[in-house]
Amino acid sequence: MVTSAAPTKKLQPLRALLPFVAPYRKQIALALLFLALAAASTLALPYAVKLLVDGGLALPADTQLGDRLVAIREHFLLLFGVAVLLGTFTAARFYMVTWIGERVTADLRQAVYAHVLQQSPQFFETLKTGEVLSRLTTDTTVIQNAVGSSISMGLRNSVLFVGGLAMLVATSPRLMLTVAGIIVLVVLPSLAIGRRVRKLSRASQDRIADTSGIAGEILNAIPVVQSFTQEAAEARRFSAANETAFATSVRRTGTRALLTAFLIVGTFGALLWGLYGGVQAVLAGQITAGQLSQTALYIMLVASSVAVLAEVWGDLLRASGATERLMELLSARSAIADPPAPRALPASRGGARVAFERVTFTYPSRPGQPVLRDLSLDVAPGQTVALVGPSGAGKTTIFQLLQRFYEVDVGAIRLDGIDLRELRLADLRSRIAVVPQEPVIFSGTVLDNIRYGRADASENEALAAARAAFVDEFAARLSDGYATFVGERGLRLSGGQRQRIAIARAMLKNAPLLLLDEATSSLDAESERAVQAALAAAMRDRTTIVIAHRLATVQRADRIFVLEQGRLVDSGTHADLVARGGLYARLAELQFAA
Repeated sequence: MVTSAAPTKKLQPLRALLPFVAPYRKQIALALLFLALAAASTLALPYAVKLLVDGGLALPADTQLGDRLVAIREHFLLLFGVAVLLGTFTAARFYMVTWIGERVTADLRQAVYAHVLQQSPQFFETLKTGEVLSRLTTDTTVIQNAVGSSISMGLRNSVLFVGGLAMLVATSPRLMLTVAGIIVLVVLPSLAIGRRVRKLSRASQDRIADTSGIAGEILNAIPVVQSFTQEAAEARRFSAANETAFATSVRRTGTRALLTAFLIVGTFGALLWGLYGGVQAVLAGQITAGQLSQTALYIMLVASSVAVLAEVWGDLLRASGATERLMELLSARSAIADPPAPRALPASRGGARVAFERVTFTYPSRPGQPVLRDLSLDVAPGQTVALVGPSGAGKTTIFQLLQRFYEVDVGAIRLDGIDLRELRLADLRSRIAVVPQEPVIFSGTVLDNIRYGRADASENEALAAARAAFVDEFAARLSDGYATFVGERGLRLSGGQRQRIAIARAMLKNAPLLLLDEATSSLDAESERAVQAALAAAMRDRTTIVIAHRLATVQRADRIFVLEQGRLVDSGTHADLVARGGLYARLAELQFAA
Protein backbone atom coordinates (compact mmCIF):
# COMPACT_ATOMS: atom_id res chain seq x y z
CA MET A 1 0.00 0.00 0.00
CA VAL A 2 2.77 2.49 0.80
CA THR A 3 5.46 1.47 -1.64
CA SER A 4 4.57 3.60 -4.63
CA ALA A 5 6.48 6.74 -5.56
CA ALA A 6 3.61 9.12 -4.79
CA PRO A 7 3.12 8.16 -1.12
CA THR A 8 6.86 7.94 -0.63
CA LYS A 9 7.14 11.55 -1.75
CA LYS A 10 4.36 12.60 0.64
CA LEU A 11 6.20 10.96 3.55
CA GLN A 12 9.58 12.34 2.46
CA PRO A 13 9.85 14.75 5.44
CA LEU A 14 9.83 11.77 7.82
CA ARG A 15 13.28 10.81 6.51
CA ALA A 16 14.59 13.79 8.49
CA LEU A 17 13.87 11.77 11.65
CA LEU A 18 16.42 9.08 10.72
CA PRO A 19 19.36 10.79 12.54
CA PHE A 20 17.26 10.77 15.71
CA VAL A 21 16.21 7.14 15.30
CA ALA A 22 19.59 5.73 14.21
CA PRO A 23 21.27 5.74 17.68
CA TYR A 24 18.72 3.21 18.90
CA ARG A 25 19.37 0.39 16.42
CA LYS A 26 19.41 -2.30 19.13
CA GLN A 27 16.04 -1.25 20.51
CA ILE A 28 14.62 -1.04 16.97
CA ALA A 29 15.93 -4.53 16.19
CA LEU A 30 14.26 -5.88 19.33
CA ALA A 31 11.01 -4.11 18.47
CA LEU A 32 11.07 -5.56 14.94
CA LEU A 33 11.78 -9.04 16.30
CA PHE A 34 8.84 -8.85 18.71
CA LEU A 35 6.69 -7.38 15.93
CA ALA A 36 7.53 -10.27 13.60
CA LEU A 37 6.86 -12.85 16.33
CA ALA A 38 3.54 -11.21 17.24
CA ALA A 39 2.51 -11.10 13.57
CA ALA A 40 3.50 -14.74 13.11
CA SER A 41 1.45 -15.70 16.17
CA THR A 42 -1.54 -13.83 14.76
CA LEU A 43 -1.18 -15.53 11.38
CA ALA A 44 -0.94 -18.92 13.13
CA LEU A 45 -4.35 -18.52 14.80
CA PRO A 46 -6.48 -19.18 11.68
CA TYR A 47 -4.44 -22.30 10.94
CA ALA A 48 -4.95 -23.49 14.54
CA VAL A 49 -8.69 -22.94 14.11
CA LYS A 50 -8.59 -25.01 10.90
CA LEU A 51 -6.94 -27.85 12.79
CA LEU A 52 -9.61 -27.56 15.50
CA VAL A 53 -12.48 -27.72 13.01
CA ASP A 54 -11.06 -30.50 10.84
CA GLY A 55 -9.32 -32.46 13.59
CA GLY A 56 -11.83 -32.05 16.40
CA LEU A 57 -15.26 -31.05 15.18
CA ALA A 58 -15.33 -32.65 11.73
CA LEU A 59 -14.35 -36.17 12.86
CA PRO A 60 -16.26 -39.17 11.42
CA ALA A 61 -19.68 -39.69 12.95
CA ASP A 62 -18.70 -43.08 14.47
CA THR A 63 -15.85 -41.52 16.54
CA GLN A 64 -16.29 -42.11 20.27
CA LEU A 65 -17.29 -39.03 22.33
CA GLY A 66 -14.29 -39.46 24.62
CA ASP A 67 -11.89 -39.52 21.68
CA ARG A 68 -13.64 -36.49 20.21
CA LEU A 69 -13.29 -34.54 23.49
CA VAL A 70 -9.60 -35.45 23.80
CA ALA A 71 -8.95 -34.22 20.26
CA ILE A 72 -10.87 -31.01 20.91
CA ARG A 73 -9.02 -30.43 24.21
CA GLU A 74 -5.65 -30.83 22.53
CA HIS A 75 -6.56 -28.32 19.84
CA PHE A 76 -7.89 -25.82 22.39
CA LEU A 77 -4.64 -26.12 24.32
CA LEU A 78 -2.80 -25.38 21.06
CA LEU A 79 -5.00 -22.31 20.54
CA PHE A 80 -4.30 -21.15 24.11
CA GLY A 81 -0.56 -21.60 23.58
CA VAL A 82 -0.73 -19.45 20.45
CA ALA A 83 -2.70 -16.82 22.41
CA VAL A 84 -0.04 -16.77 25.16
CA LEU A 85 2.71 -16.24 22.60
CA LEU A 86 0.66 -13.53 20.90
CA GLY A 87 0.04 -11.70 24.21
CA THR A 88 3.69 -11.92 25.28
CA PHE A 89 5.15 -10.74 21.98
CA THR A 90 2.53 -7.98 21.60
CA ALA A 91 3.28 -6.61 25.08
CA ALA A 92 7.04 -6.69 24.40
CA ARG A 93 6.52 -4.95 21.05
CA PHE A 94 4.32 -2.28 22.66
CA TYR A 95 6.92 -1.57 25.35
CA MET A 96 9.82 -1.30 22.91
CA VAL A 97 8.10 0.89 20.33
CA THR A 98 6.69 3.17 23.04
CA TRP A 99 10.17 3.52 24.54
CA ILE A 100 11.61 4.37 21.12
CA GLY A 101 8.86 6.93 20.47
CA GLU A 102 9.36 8.65 23.82
CA ARG A 103 13.16 8.65 23.48
CA VAL A 104 13.22 9.95 19.90
CA THR A 105 10.68 12.65 20.72
CA ALA A 106 12.66 13.78 23.76
CA ASP A 107 15.85 13.94 21.67
CA LEU A 108 14.09 15.83 18.91
CA ARG A 109 12.52 18.32 21.32
CA GLN A 110 15.90 18.90 22.96
CA ALA A 111 17.67 19.37 19.60
CA VAL A 112 15.09 21.89 18.38
CA TYR A 113 15.12 23.84 21.65
CA ALA A 114 18.93 23.96 21.82
CA HIS A 115 19.07 25.05 18.18
CA VAL A 116 16.52 27.82 18.70
CA LEU A 117 18.55 29.14 21.65
CA GLN A 118 21.48 29.65 19.27
CA GLN A 119 19.48 31.87 16.90
CA SER A 120 20.12 35.61 16.84
CA PRO A 121 17.35 38.07 17.83
CA GLN A 122 16.82 38.61 14.10
CA PHE A 123 15.25 35.11 13.99
CA PHE A 124 12.52 36.13 16.45
CA GLU A 125 11.61 39.27 14.51
CA THR A 126 9.61 37.11 12.09
CA LEU A 127 8.65 34.09 14.23
CA LYS A 128 6.51 34.41 17.35
CA THR A 129 7.67 32.73 20.53
CA GLY A 130 4.26 31.06 20.86
CA GLU A 131 4.66 29.43 17.46
CA VAL A 132 8.04 28.03 18.47
CA LEU A 133 6.45 26.62 21.64
CA SER A 134 3.64 25.10 19.57
CA ARG A 135 6.16 23.29 17.40
CA LEU A 136 8.03 22.08 20.47
CA THR A 137 4.88 20.67 22.08
CA THR A 138 2.06 19.95 19.63
CA ASP A 139 4.23 18.90 16.69
CA THR A 140 6.52 16.71 18.76
CA THR A 141 3.45 14.99 20.27
CA VAL A 142 2.20 14.19 16.76
CA ILE A 143 5.61 12.75 15.88
CA GLN A 144 5.72 10.80 19.14
CA ASN A 145 2.41 9.13 18.26
CA ALA A 146 3.75 8.29 14.81
CA VAL A 147 7.13 6.92 15.90
CA GLY A 148 5.92 5.26 19.08
CA SER A 149 2.71 3.76 17.75
CA SER A 150 1.66 4.41 14.17
CA ILE A 151 4.81 3.16 12.44
CA SER A 152 4.80 0.00 14.57
CA MET A 153 1.11 -0.60 13.89
CA GLY A 154 1.69 0.09 10.22
CA LEU A 155 4.54 -2.42 10.00
CA ARG A 156 2.60 -5.03 11.97
CA ASN A 157 -0.52 -4.70 9.85
CA SER A 158 1.51 -4.59 6.65
CA VAL A 159 2.98 -7.97 7.65
CA LEU A 160 -0.50 -9.27 8.49
CA PHE A 161 -1.88 -7.91 5.23
CA VAL A 162 0.84 -9.50 3.11
CA GLY A 163 0.89 -12.72 5.14
CA GLY A 164 -2.89 -13.00 5.09
CA LEU A 165 -3.02 -12.45 1.35
CA ALA A 166 -0.28 -15.02 0.84
CA MET A 167 -2.21 -17.61 2.89
CA LEU A 168 -5.40 -16.81 1.00
CA VAL A 169 -3.63 -17.15 -2.34
CA ALA A 170 -2.19 -20.48 -1.17
CA THR A 171 -5.74 -21.63 -0.26
CA SER A 172 -7.48 -20.38 -3.40
CA PRO A 173 -4.98 -18.79 -5.82
CA ARG A 174 -7.29 -17.92 -8.70
CA LEU A 175 -9.88 -16.28 -6.51
CA MET A 176 -7.41 -14.26 -4.43
CA LEU A 177 -5.54 -12.98 -7.47
CA THR A 178 -8.87 -11.50 -8.57
CA VAL A 179 -9.34 -9.99 -5.09
CA ALA A 180 -5.81 -8.55 -5.13
CA GLY A 181 -6.56 -6.84 -8.44
CA ILE A 182 -9.67 -5.26 -6.96
CA ILE A 183 -7.65 -4.05 -3.94
CA VAL A 184 -5.18 -2.30 -6.25
CA LEU A 185 -8.11 -0.45 -7.85
CA VAL A 186 -9.15 0.64 -4.36
CA VAL A 187 -5.68 1.83 -3.32
CA LEU A 188 -4.93 3.99 -6.36
CA PRO A 189 -7.72 6.59 -5.78
CA SER A 190 -6.73 6.73 -2.10
CA LEU A 191 -3.36 8.23 -3.05
CA ALA A 192 -5.01 11.41 -4.34
CA ILE A 193 -7.07 11.69 -1.15
CA GLY A 194 -3.93 11.15 0.94
CA ARG A 195 -2.19 14.08 -0.75
CA ARG A 196 -5.06 16.33 0.33
CA VAL A 197 -4.84 14.98 3.91
CA ARG A 198 -1.15 15.90 4.16
CA LYS A 199 -1.72 19.48 2.97
CA LEU A 200 -4.56 19.96 5.43
CA SER A 201 -2.47 18.42 8.24
CA ARG A 202 0.25 21.01 7.68
CA ALA A 203 -2.32 23.81 7.52
CA SER A 204 -3.98 22.56 10.72
CA GLN A 205 -0.66 22.61 12.62
CA ASP A 206 0.04 26.13 11.33
CA ARG A 207 -3.33 27.40 12.57
CA ILE A 208 -2.77 25.82 15.99
CA ALA A 209 0.59 27.60 16.12
CA ASP A 210 -1.20 30.89 15.36
CA THR A 211 -3.41 30.47 18.42
CA SER A 212 -0.38 29.60 20.56
CA GLY A 213 1.39 32.72 19.31
CA ILE A 214 -1.54 34.95 20.26
CA ALA A 215 -1.96 33.31 23.66
CA GLY A 216 1.76 33.53 24.47
CA GLU A 217 1.90 37.21 23.57
CA ILE A 218 -1.20 38.19 25.56
CA LEU A 219 -0.53 36.08 28.66
CA ASN A 220 2.85 37.77 29.00
CA ALA A 221 1.16 41.17 28.96
CA ILE A 222 -1.89 40.60 31.19
CA PRO A 223 -1.46 43.81 33.24
CA VAL A 224 -1.39 45.94 30.08
CA VAL A 225 -4.38 44.11 28.58
CA GLN A 226 -6.41 44.61 31.74
CA SER A 227 -5.35 48.21 32.30
CA PHE A 228 -6.68 49.08 28.82
CA THR A 229 -9.77 46.85 29.37
CA GLN A 230 -8.98 44.84 26.26
CA GLU A 231 -9.90 41.43 27.74
CA ALA A 232 -13.00 41.05 25.57
CA ALA A 233 -11.22 42.21 22.41
CA GLU A 234 -8.32 39.81 22.98
CA ALA A 235 -10.74 36.97 23.72
CA ARG A 236 -12.46 37.70 20.39
CA ARG A 237 -9.11 37.78 18.57
CA PHE A 238 -8.13 34.42 20.07
CA SER A 239 -11.61 33.05 19.31
CA ALA A 240 -11.27 34.01 15.65
CA ALA A 241 -7.90 32.27 15.38
CA ASN A 242 -9.22 29.29 17.35
CA GLU A 243 -12.24 28.92 15.07
CA THR A 244 -10.00 29.08 12.00
CA ALA A 245 -7.84 26.32 13.48
CA PHE A 246 -10.98 24.29 14.25
CA ALA A 247 -12.35 24.72 10.72
CA THR A 248 -9.04 23.62 9.20
CA SER A 249 -8.90 20.65 11.57
CA VAL A 250 -12.46 19.65 10.63
CA ARG A 251 -11.58 19.74 6.92
CA ARG A 252 -8.53 17.56 7.62
CA THR A 253 -10.57 15.14 9.72
CA GLY A 254 -13.34 14.95 7.12
CA THR A 255 -10.91 14.20 4.32
CA ARG A 256 -9.12 11.63 6.43
CA ALA A 257 -12.46 10.02 7.36
CA LEU A 258 -13.32 9.83 3.66
CA LEU A 259 -9.98 8.12 2.99
CA THR A 260 -10.57 5.61 5.79
CA ALA A 261 -14.13 4.81 4.67
CA PHE A 262 -13.09 4.42 1.04
CA LEU A 263 -10.30 1.99 1.91
CA ILE A 264 -12.35 -0.07 4.35
CA VAL A 265 -15.46 -0.37 2.18
CA GLY A 266 -13.49 -1.11 -0.97
CA THR A 267 -11.24 -3.67 0.67
CA PHE A 268 -14.07 -5.38 2.57
CA GLY A 269 -16.05 -5.61 -0.65
CA ALA A 270 -13.13 -7.27 -2.40
CA LEU A 271 -12.50 -9.69 0.45
CA LEU A 272 -16.18 -10.59 0.88
CA TRP A 273 -16.10 -11.55 -2.74
CA GLY A 274 -13.28 -13.93 -1.83
CA LEU A 275 -15.31 -15.35 1.10
CA TYR A 276 -18.30 -15.88 -1.16
CA GLY A 277 -16.10 -17.87 -3.50
CA GLY A 278 -14.81 -19.90 -0.56
CA VAL A 279 -18.37 -20.86 0.47
CA GLN A 280 -19.04 -22.00 -3.07
CA ALA A 281 -15.86 -24.10 -2.98
CA VAL A 282 -17.05 -25.89 0.22
CA LEU A 283 -20.41 -26.64 -1.32
CA ALA A 284 -18.63 -28.02 -4.40
CA GLY A 285 -16.47 -30.21 -2.17
CA GLN A 286 -13.25 -28.50 -3.27
CA ILE A 287 -12.18 -27.45 0.28
CA THR A 288 -13.06 -28.57 3.83
CA ALA A 289 -15.03 -26.67 6.47
CA GLY A 290 -11.79 -26.09 8.37
CA GLN A 291 -10.23 -24.54 5.29
CA LEU A 292 -13.27 -22.28 4.95
CA SER A 293 -12.91 -21.22 8.61
CA GLN A 294 -9.24 -20.54 7.99
CA THR A 295 -10.09 -18.52 4.86
CA ALA A 296 -12.73 -16.50 6.74
CA LEU A 297 -10.30 -15.64 9.53
CA TYR A 298 -7.57 -14.64 7.08
CA ILE A 299 -10.10 -12.44 5.27
CA MET A 300 -10.94 -10.76 8.60
CA LEU A 301 -7.23 -10.29 9.32
CA VAL A 302 -6.57 -8.74 5.94
CA ALA A 303 -9.64 -6.50 6.14
CA SER A 304 -8.83 -5.31 9.68
CA SER A 305 -5.23 -4.71 8.59
CA VAL A 306 -6.45 -2.47 5.79
CA ALA A 307 -8.61 -0.52 8.24
CA VAL A 308 -5.66 -0.01 10.60
CA LEU A 309 -3.34 0.88 7.72
CA ALA A 310 -5.81 3.54 6.61
CA GLU A 311 -5.65 5.08 10.10
CA VAL A 312 -1.86 4.75 10.18
CA TRP A 313 -1.58 6.36 6.77
CA GLY A 314 -3.46 9.40 8.07
CA ASP A 315 -1.27 9.54 11.19
CA LEU A 316 1.90 9.36 9.09
CA LEU A 317 0.67 12.12 6.78
CA ARG A 318 0.00 14.32 9.80
CA ALA A 319 3.39 13.44 11.30
CA SER A 320 5.00 14.30 7.97
CA GLY A 321 3.55 17.80 8.16
CA ALA A 322 4.68 18.18 11.79
CA THR A 323 8.19 16.96 10.94
CA GLU A 324 8.37 19.44 8.09
CA ARG A 325 7.62 22.30 10.50
CA LEU A 326 10.20 21.12 13.05
CA MET A 327 12.85 20.65 10.37
CA GLU A 328 12.27 24.25 9.31
CA LEU A 329 13.42 25.27 12.78
CA LEU A 330 16.36 22.87 12.78
CA SER A 331 17.46 23.97 9.31
CA ALA A 332 17.39 27.67 10.26
CA ARG A 333 20.89 29.10 10.36
CA SER A 334 21.65 32.04 12.60
CA ALA A 335 22.72 35.18 10.78
CA ILE A 336 25.37 35.52 13.50
CA ALA A 337 27.90 32.70 13.83
CA ASP A 338 31.39 32.03 15.15
CA PRO A 339 34.22 32.73 12.67
CA PRO A 340 36.09 29.74 11.17
CA ALA A 341 39.35 30.77 12.87
CA PRO A 342 38.46 32.88 15.93
CA ARG A 343 41.00 35.13 17.59
CA ALA A 344 41.67 35.13 21.32
CA LEU A 345 41.03 38.22 23.40
CA PRO A 346 43.96 39.50 25.44
CA ALA A 347 43.76 39.46 29.21
CA SER A 348 41.70 42.39 30.44
CA ARG A 349 43.34 44.91 32.76
CA GLY A 350 41.39 47.89 33.95
CA GLY A 351 38.46 47.40 31.58
CA ALA A 352 37.93 46.89 27.87
CA ARG A 353 38.59 49.23 24.96
CA VAL A 354 35.62 49.76 22.64
CA ALA A 355 35.76 51.38 19.20
CA PHE A 356 33.08 51.98 16.55
CA GLU A 357 34.68 52.71 13.16
CA ARG A 358 32.32 54.41 10.70
CA VAL A 359 29.49 52.01 11.47
CA THR A 360 26.30 52.03 9.44
CA PHE A 361 23.53 49.64 10.43
CA THR A 362 19.96 48.84 9.31
CA TYR A 363 17.71 46.31 11.01
CA PRO A 364 16.94 43.41 8.60
CA SER A 365 13.22 43.76 9.32
CA ARG A 366 13.31 47.48 8.38
CA PRO A 367 15.38 47.73 5.22
CA GLY A 368 15.99 51.20 3.86
CA GLN A 369 15.84 52.82 7.33
CA PRO A 370 19.41 53.09 8.69
CA VAL A 371 19.51 53.28 12.49
CA LEU A 372 23.20 54.19 12.71
CA ARG A 373 24.93 56.29 10.05
CA ASP A 374 28.70 56.51 9.71
CA LEU A 375 29.11 56.33 13.50
CA SER A 376 32.60 56.51 15.00
CA LEU A 377 33.40 56.62 18.71
CA ASP A 378 36.16 55.38 20.98
CA VAL A 379 35.98 54.38 24.64
CA ALA A 380 39.25 53.94 26.54
CA PRO A 381 39.71 51.16 29.13
CA GLY A 382 38.30 52.11 32.53
CA GLN A 383 36.26 55.05 31.21
CA THR A 384 32.64 55.65 32.08
CA VAL A 385 30.82 57.11 29.09
CA ALA A 386 27.19 57.97 28.48
CA LEU A 387 25.04 57.75 25.38
CA VAL A 388 22.47 60.56 25.27
CA GLY A 389 19.92 61.55 22.68
CA PRO A 390 16.23 61.50 21.76
CA SER A 391 14.31 58.23 21.39
CA GLY A 392 15.27 56.50 18.15
CA ALA A 393 18.76 57.99 18.11
CA GLY A 394 20.35 54.50 18.14
CA LYS A 395 21.48 54.13 21.75
CA THR A 396 20.01 50.69 22.41
CA THR A 397 21.14 49.56 18.96
CA ILE A 398 24.74 50.27 20.00
CA PHE A 399 24.31 47.88 22.93
CA GLN A 400 22.86 45.19 20.65
CA LEU A 401 25.69 45.56 18.15
CA LEU A 402 28.28 45.43 20.94
CA GLN A 403 26.93 42.01 21.91
CA ARG A 404 26.83 41.08 18.22
CA PHE A 405 23.14 40.29 18.13
CA TYR A 406 23.24 41.79 14.64
CA GLU A 407 25.94 42.31 12.02
CA VAL A 408 26.95 45.83 10.97
CA ASP A 409 26.32 46.75 7.33
CA VAL A 410 29.38 48.98 6.95
CA GLY A 411 32.39 49.62 9.17
CA ALA A 412 33.65 47.65 12.17
CA ILE A 413 33.27 47.39 15.94
CA ARG A 414 36.39 46.46 17.91
CA LEU A 415 36.81 45.14 21.43
CA ASP A 416 40.37 45.52 22.70
CA GLY A 417 41.46 46.12 19.12
CA ILE A 418 39.84 42.98 17.64
CA ASP A 419 36.91 43.09 15.22
CA LEU A 420 33.89 41.46 16.87
CA ARG A 421 33.42 39.29 13.78
CA GLU A 422 36.77 37.63 14.52
CA LEU A 423 35.74 36.52 18.02
CA ARG A 424 33.81 33.52 19.29
CA LEU A 425 30.40 34.70 20.46
CA ALA A 426 30.92 33.05 23.85
CA ASP A 427 34.28 34.81 24.32
CA LEU A 428 32.82 38.17 23.31
CA ARG A 429 29.75 37.97 25.51
CA SER A 430 31.71 36.66 28.49
CA ARG A 431 33.47 40.06 28.53
CA ILE A 432 30.18 42.00 28.75
CA ALA A 433 27.70 42.41 31.62
CA VAL A 434 24.36 44.09 30.93
CA VAL A 435 21.73 45.69 33.13
CA PRO A 436 18.68 46.30 30.88
CA GLN A 437 16.05 48.94 31.44
CA GLU A 438 13.41 46.20 31.81
CA PRO A 439 15.11 43.54 33.97
CA VAL A 440 14.44 39.91 33.08
CA ILE A 441 13.71 37.77 36.13
CA PHE A 442 13.33 34.01 35.76
CA SER A 443 11.03 31.72 37.68
CA GLY A 444 13.04 30.56 40.68
CA THR A 445 14.48 32.03 43.86
CA VAL A 446 16.15 35.38 44.44
CA LEU A 447 19.54 33.66 44.75
CA ASP A 448 18.96 31.63 41.56
CA ASN A 449 18.39 34.82 39.62
CA ILE A 450 21.54 36.47 40.96
CA ARG A 451 23.66 33.40 40.20
CA TYR A 452 22.42 33.51 36.60
CA GLY A 453 25.22 36.02 36.09
CA ARG A 454 27.83 33.32 36.78
CA ALA A 455 26.58 29.78 37.28
CA ASP A 456 29.84 28.57 38.86
CA ALA A 457 29.89 31.33 41.48
CA SER A 458 29.83 30.26 45.11
CA GLU A 459 26.95 31.23 47.37
CA ASN A 460 29.22 33.64 49.25
CA GLU A 461 30.18 35.40 45.99
CA ALA A 462 26.51 35.69 44.99
CA LEU A 463 25.57 37.08 48.40
CA ALA A 464 28.43 39.60 48.22
CA ALA A 465 27.11 40.85 44.87
CA ALA A 466 23.61 41.00 46.35
CA ARG A 467 24.82 43.14 49.27
CA ALA A 468 26.69 45.45 46.87
CA ALA A 469 23.48 45.99 44.89
CA PHE A 470 21.48 46.50 48.12
CA VAL A 471 19.35 43.40 47.52
CA ASP A 472 19.83 42.69 51.25
CA GLU A 473 17.48 45.55 52.11
CA PHE A 474 14.41 43.78 50.75
CA ALA A 475 15.56 40.12 50.74
CA ALA A 476 15.65 40.13 54.54
CA ARG A 477 11.94 41.03 54.58
CA LEU A 478 10.91 38.23 52.21
CA SER A 479 9.31 35.08 53.66
CA ASP A 480 12.27 32.81 52.85
CA GLY A 481 14.97 35.40 52.32
CA TYR A 482 17.16 34.63 49.31
CA ALA A 483 15.36 31.28 48.90
CA THR A 484 12.05 33.05 48.23
CA PHE A 485 10.35 31.98 45.01
CA VAL A 486 9.83 35.12 42.89
CA GLY A 487 7.20 33.79 40.46
CA GLU A 488 7.17 33.84 36.68
CA ARG A 489 8.99 36.94 35.36
CA GLY A 490 9.47 38.03 39.00
CA LEU A 491 5.85 39.12 39.37
CA ARG A 492 6.07 38.82 43.17
CA LEU A 493 8.69 41.58 43.28
CA SER A 494 8.43 45.32 42.73
CA GLY A 495 10.07 46.97 39.75
CA GLY A 496 12.86 48.37 41.90
CA GLN A 497 13.52 44.98 43.50
CA ARG A 498 13.77 43.33 40.11
CA GLN A 499 16.18 46.02 38.96
CA ARG A 500 18.46 45.52 41.96
CA ILE A 501 18.57 41.77 41.30
CA ALA A 502 19.58 42.51 37.72
CA ILE A 503 22.35 44.81 38.95
CA ALA A 504 23.58 42.15 41.38
CA ARG A 505 23.60 39.63 38.53
CA ALA A 506 25.79 41.93 36.43
CA MET A 507 28.12 42.59 39.37
CA LEU A 508 28.54 38.86 39.94
CA LYS A 509 29.55 38.34 36.32
CA ASN A 510 32.41 40.79 36.91
CA ALA A 511 33.00 41.45 33.20
CA PRO A 512 35.46 44.14 31.97
CA LEU A 513 32.69 45.90 30.00
CA LEU A 514 29.51 46.96 31.79
CA LEU A 515 26.46 48.16 29.84
CA LEU A 516 23.80 50.04 31.80
CA ASP A 517 20.52 50.82 30.05
CA GLU A 518 18.82 53.29 32.43
CA ALA A 519 19.73 50.85 35.17
CA THR A 520 18.16 52.93 37.96
CA SER A 521 15.00 53.95 36.13
CA SER A 522 12.70 51.77 38.29
CA LEU A 523 14.12 52.82 41.66
CA ASP A 524 12.74 55.31 44.12
CA ALA A 525 14.94 58.21 45.17
CA GLU A 526 16.35 56.51 48.27
CA SER A 527 17.06 53.21 46.49
CA GLU A 528 18.55 55.05 43.53
CA ARG A 529 21.09 56.81 45.74
CA ALA A 530 22.08 53.49 47.31
CA VAL A 531 22.36 51.66 43.98
CA GLN A 532 24.22 54.58 42.36
CA ALA A 533 26.83 54.20 45.10
CA ALA A 534 26.96 50.44 44.45
CA LEU A 535 27.27 51.02 40.71
CA ALA A 536 30.06 53.51 41.29
CA ALA A 537 31.96 50.79 43.15
CA ALA A 538 31.14 48.25 40.43
CA MET A 539 32.44 50.59 37.71
CA ARG A 540 35.95 50.66 39.13
CA ASP A 541 38.56 48.89 37.03
CA ARG A 542 36.15 48.33 34.17
CA THR A 543 34.73 50.18 31.20
CA THR A 544 31.13 51.32 31.59
CA ILE A 545 28.75 52.56 28.92
CA VAL A 546 25.53 54.08 30.20
CA ILE A 547 22.35 54.86 28.28
CA ALA A 548 20.62 57.70 30.07
CA HIS A 549 17.49 59.67 29.47
CA ARG A 550 17.74 61.43 32.84
CA LEU A 551 20.83 63.58 32.40
CA ALA A 552 21.29 63.94 36.16
CA THR A 553 22.60 60.36 36.19
CA VAL A 554 25.47 61.04 33.74
CA GLN A 555 26.86 64.39 34.84
CA ARG A 556 29.94 62.71 36.32
CA ALA A 557 30.64 60.56 33.26
CA ASP A 558 34.17 60.86 31.81
CA ARG A 559 32.63 61.54 28.43
CA ILE A 560 29.15 61.93 26.96
CA PHE A 561 28.32 60.99 23.37
CA VAL A 562 25.33 62.84 21.96
CA LEU A 563 23.41 60.97 19.25
CA GLU A 564 20.70 62.17 16.90
CA GLN A 565 19.13 60.08 14.13
CA GLY A 566 21.94 57.55 14.29
CA ARG A 567 24.77 60.07 14.02
CA LEU A 568 27.27 61.31 16.59
CA VAL A 569 26.58 65.04 16.77
CA ASP A 570 28.68 65.98 19.80
CA SER A 571 30.83 64.59 22.62
CA GLY A 572 32.54 65.85 25.74
CA THR A 573 31.96 66.29 29.46
CA HIS A 574 28.72 67.61 30.87
CA ALA A 575 30.22 71.05 31.45
CA ASP A 576 31.74 71.22 27.95
CA LEU A 577 28.51 70.23 26.23
CA VAL A 578 26.39 72.67 28.23
CA ALA A 579 28.86 75.47 27.48
CA ARG A 580 28.84 74.74 23.74
CA GLY A 581 25.06 74.78 23.41
CA GLY A 582 23.51 72.42 20.88
CA LEU A 583 21.28 69.38 21.38
CA TYR A 584 22.68 68.32 24.76
CA ALA A 585 22.38 71.81 26.18
CA ARG A 586 18.75 72.02 25.05
CA LEU A 587 17.96 68.63 26.61
CA ALA A 588 19.70 69.64 29.84
CA GLU A 589 17.88 72.94 29.99
CA LEU A 590 14.50 71.20 29.55
CA GLN A 591 15.18 68.57 32.21
CA PHE A 592 16.88 70.72 34.84
CA ALA A 593 14.39 73.55 34.40
CA ALA A 594 11.60 71.05 34.95
